[in-house]
Amino acid sequence: MFSRVLIANRGEVAVRIIRACHELGVEAVAVYSTADRDSLHVQLADRAVHVGPPPAADSYLNMPSLVAAATTTGCEAVHPGWGFLAEKAEFAAACEDNDLVFVGPRPESIEIMGDKIRAKEAAAGAGLPLVPGSNGAATLEQARALADDVGFPLLLKAAAGGGGRGMRLVAGPDELESAFRTATAEAQAAFSDGSLYVERAVVGCRHVEVQVLGDGEGRVLTLGERDCSIQRRHQKLVEEAPSPAVTPELRAEMEEASRRATEALRYRGAGTIEYLLDSDGSFYFIEMNTRLQVEHPVTELITGVDLAQAQLRIAAGEGLPETGRAELHGHAIEFRINAEDPARDFLPAPGTVTRFHPPLGPGVRVDTHLVDGYAIPPFYDSLAAKVIVWAEDRPAAVRRARRALTEFELEGVPTTRELAIDILESDPFMSGSYTTGFIAETAPTFRSLAGEPS
Repeated sequence: MFSRVLIANRGEVAVRIIRACHELGVEAVAVYSTADRDSLHVQLADRAVHVGPPPAADSYLNMPSLVAAATTTGCEAVHPGWGFLAEKAEFAAACEDNDLVFVGPRPESIEIMGDKIRAKEAAAGAGLPLVPGSNGAATLEQARALADDVGFPLLLKAAAGGGGRGMRLVAGPDELESAFRTATAEAQAAFSDGSLYVERAVVGCRHVEVQVLGDGEGRVLTLGERDCSIQRRHQKLVEEAPSPAVTPELRAEMEEASRRATEALRYRGAGTIEYLLDSDGSFYFIEMNTRLQVEHPVTELITGVDLAQAQLRIAAGEGLPETGRAELHGHAIEFRINAEDPARDFLPAPGTVTRFHPPLGPGVRVDTHLVDGYAIPPFYDSLAAKVIVWAEDRPAAVRRARRALTEFELEGVPTTRELAIDILESDPFMSGSYTTGFIAETAPTFRSLAGEPS
């Protein structure tokens, strides 16, 4: 195992990785911008290095500064967390070039899976089912021709990135040209690559992902699935594991497909293979995220596998905790609590936390970097905390979640806690019958979006 690891991130994820390091007896070195000098991750780390001013481009995205911070403090490895540079092949390569172990996949794996077109080709080569669509980047004329073959609605997607940027749903032929030009411009601005690919939009589907661990030599552990269908603008709000829509037989099929892809890539570390799940039980590959996911705690709770520690052990050459399929037990649900104002179209709400009282009790976990008096800066992601519950079955987990969200107190800034309660108490969520259209279909009934308490 390593003796010292640099955490190339901030906030909640940095706190999570620092704690994993400490439980393994590893020293953790934090980095921080000027805006984060008093943050919890800086306080918890064994050492901390200032890497620049508040803008992420000058601090947490500054590769030379991060590599220098690792080398000058005698670190052996760098953990990127998620976001920022976690899926940048150039950063993984820069670490390797400076004799630092990158706690994640090899640069070539990140590069392949970071390009949606190459990722689809790799997935198809491993036998994963794909949504009917273009064979690589498509021009506007090719998109029109594809529409004649597969029909509308179509989905335009940026080839070089994700997170909903450069993505447009096209309902009919009259919308195609305008949507194509807008998506191209957005993709170019976000990823310096305006190329798009086109696929048939799977309507009324669910977003289900399979967690995998690979040792880099072809051995794989799959850890069940998570349902991430409840999203706003392609950003996940609630995740649960296992999915209410997945049968044991379908789970085995999805895990086997994910194992084949992970094995074919000789993938190293933690990764997530994402699928669209149709109402008839058909599933289609979307993408692979080559990092630890924000929603990883629900998998940890139903498998008993600490994914952050597993990443570190794999990177240190200690191998997988086991191979095959992890045994699943119970049910877990995660709610993301963001510092945003739902009544003002989810406007980010930086400010000072005047009171923070997380819920406690059996089966409740809160991952956060908040403390009383913490000033949430305006420069970064709005995620403030994650409330995760576990129970023996889904109905018990739902009841526990209601109790936990009711106990959760965060004063000083608006949050999405009331929205989480509205989601939890909605009929589609209670029944487990929701789809990716949940927010569009159900949100008009939510009191939180009208500024009323739930």
